[in-house]
Parts: sequence; C-alpha cells; structure tokens
Amino acid sequence: MLVVYSSSSEEEDSSNSQRDGEDACPAKKKSKVELPEKNSRLPLPHSVLNMFPDDLDPQTEDSSLHDGRIRSFKHERGNWATYVYLPYNPVEEFTDILEELVSVAKKHDIDLMPQEEFHLSLSQTVVLRHHWIQPFTQNLKAGLAHRRRFLCSARRLKVYCNAEKTRTFLGVEVSTGHTQLLDMIKVVDKTMTDFRLETFYKDPSFHLSLAWCIGDLTVQMNGCLKDLQSIMDSQEDGPFTLSLNCAELRCRTGNKVFCFPFES
Repeated sequence: MLVVYSSSSEEEDSSNSQRDGEDACPAKKKSKVELPEKNSRLPLPHSVLNMFPDDLDPQTEDSSLHDGRIRSFKHERGNWATYVYLPYNPVEEFTDILEELVSVAKKHDIDLMPQEEFHLSLSQTVVLRHHWIQPFTQNLKAGLAHRRRFLCSARRLKVYCNAEKTRTFLGVEVSTGHTQLLDMIKVVDKTMTDFRLETFYKDPSFHLSLAWCIGDLTVQMNGCLKDLQSIMDSQEDGPFTLSLNCAELRCRTGNKVFCFPFES
C-alpha cells in the first residue's frame, strides 16, 4: 500500500488561498490514508506466484499426478534434476512394434507404459544447483570438442529395474558401438567428477528403455520376455534392429535441454 505525502508547496498554496480573501475556495480536507499493520505482509500477485509453480505447489510430490512414478530424490527449490543422453527419433516400424510389445505384455497382466521419449543414457540422474548449470554445460562442451558422429544398433530385449525398486523397464540392449559409448562416458564422468557428482555405472549395460511399469516386476517381465523377443525377431523383413544415429549429445536439466552436435 502506497502512502502519499503532501509537499510543502501544496501546504503553502492551501494556506495562501485561505488568506487571499472571501472569494477564495476553501482547501479540501485531506483523506485519511491507512497504514498496514506492523509486521503484516502484502499478498503476492498471482502473476508472481505462477512464475514458480513447482516451487510453491506441494502437489509436485503427488505420484498420482505422474502416472504413479516416485521421485528418486525430493524436489527442492533451486535443485535441477540432470542427466546426459543420446536421443533416438523413432521410425514408424519401431512405433508399430512397441504397440505389439505393450499388447503382449497386457496378456501377461503387465501394464506397460510406453516412454514419452526415447534415448540412451550416458549418466545417472544427478542434482545440479541452478548456478552450476552454465559451468557444468560449458565443461561438458569442452570435453566433447571434435567428437565425430557414430552409429549404434540394438536388437535384444532386456529387463531393468531402478535402484529404488519402484519401476521396471523393458529395454533393448545395444550390440554395436560400445567403444564409442565408453569414450563418451569418460567425458561425461570427468564433468561429473569435476562437480563432485555421481559418475555412471562401472559396468554399464547400454540400452534404450521402451516402456515401463510400476514396482519391481522383474520376475514377471522375464517370464514373458521370450514372447516379447519373438515380436522383434519375426518381422516381415527379418529381425528388427534399432539403429541409433549418434549425431549429438544432449543434457537435460530441469526443463532446459542443451545440445552438443558432433562433427560429421
């Protein structure tokens, strides 16, 4: 609330007008301005509150709003979930196969949810403070200088479960391109080490996650893995092989994505 103070010149004009004669107009009575109570806080405008919905909304921790998914770590203001990966743009044949995989899993009482995006992870999910984002990505960019594009392929399905045992994944394991991927891991791990963050797994199983379900259903998924693999192997043109053109590395931190293209 603003408090308006009259100037000394206004007070002089008012007193002079009363002394100038009977025809002068009397000064208007000043309206009383109420001051806010001591220690009271003014409410924030809605436009400001809506700038940071995740920071102020306690529902961000409600798993029912995220298809039952549970955070690996609690969301805190200023913390940005971050991971490094190689993106995969699915072809039409891949989309059709994925629909078949979900359908067959359903027959085994497993409700699979297709991934919203497909990628090959080159880091664990770590937490970055906001002021670390720029130096972190610059460090990563410097390590990737003069890297060349390469190809990876994957055909064999495999079941994975996260460390917290809260989700089970159906993935397709990479069969070619390991040397280049391990070289990428060295670069990413160095950046993680420089910022005292957790590095990648010592003996990684490079893969692309295709779909997931809630809980640890490793036993059930492995029980129907043969049926699922037969879908990959019995396509009209022969076994389907997923080809990943590794043309750039990406780093997602919060809602920001940084791209680092490789040389041709």
